[in-house]
Amino acid sequence: MTRRAFTIPVLLLFSLLPAATQSWGGDTVLTMSTTTSTQSSGLLDILLPEFTKETGIEVKVIAKGTGAAIRDGQDGNVDLIFVHAKEREQQFVHNGFGTRRYPVMHNDFVLIGPKNDPAAIKGTVDAARALKKIAGAKALFISRGDDSGTHTKEQLLWTDSGIKLVEKTRTIIKKGAKKTITSIWPAEFGSWYLSIGQGMGKTLTYADEKQAYTLVDRGTYIKYRFGKKPALELEVLVEGDKKLANPYGIIPVNPERYPLAKYRMAMQFIQWITGPRGQKLIGGYRLEGKQLFYPDVIR
Repeated sequence: MTRRAFTIPVLLLFSLLPAATQSWGGDTVLTMSTTTSTQSSGLLDILLPEFTKETGIEVKVIAKGTGAAIRDGQDGNVDLIFVHAKEREQQFVHNGFGTRRYPVMHNDFVLIGPKNDPAAIKGTVDAARALKKIAGAKALFISRGDDSGTHTKEQLLWTDSGIKLVEKTRTIIKKGAKKTITSIWPAEFGSWYLSIGQGMGKTLTYADEKQAYTLVDRGTYIKYRFGKKPALELEVLVEGDKKLANPYGIIPVNPERYPLAKYRMAMQFIQWITGPRGQKLIGGYRLEGKQLFYPDVIR
């Protein structure tokens, strides 16, 4: 049941409860759906305790692919979304599910692969051309295939590659739930293109085991390459293309559409994360001396 499905009698029941009970029941708890990259990078472990310390507001995080996070917002199940697929975020606002997209930070995507680089893409400036070379060589490529922001970016790159594509609909099971996804695949995908319907961490681990190519946001790559043992062996082979830009935005759900959304608290968090304190923490977050994200509002 989504939160918009609450009936008037239920709301009246809650209105009769003492204020302290209402607060204990979650009045100072925000629910935010966000991407696995913001959580797995460790960034939220730095940001959220500081926000709670300064405001008394706790943030409950639901980490999943961007597509699923956006659907949480569309269903009114969360107070805000923090994701990285700008066009889809703008559509979310345009359709009235959210009030406004606020830029927060950015990093970039990188194409990674085995050191021996069978498709010879290392140093290729154009990421779409690199994918075309992978397809031409039929070198193993692992796709998240989960409707995430990373998967969305991959599909855009395949579109720009100029190779023949096909649309494919399939059902995946992620975290025990079935999910139907329609996406584009290389027309001659064969056994070299594997779409596994998993998050970034599992995709990286599988690609590493198979010594395959994959697309990953730089923050998560740094975490798995330098912050885990055993370390990821795959190397960055293609980077720096403007098409690989990876901006993150945060959007409060529309309180006119979802009256139970905690809009004021959501805006408190947005003002904090886009303000001096939040932006400083984002810019200062390092892993093994490497910066994972770059603030977009205050630098």
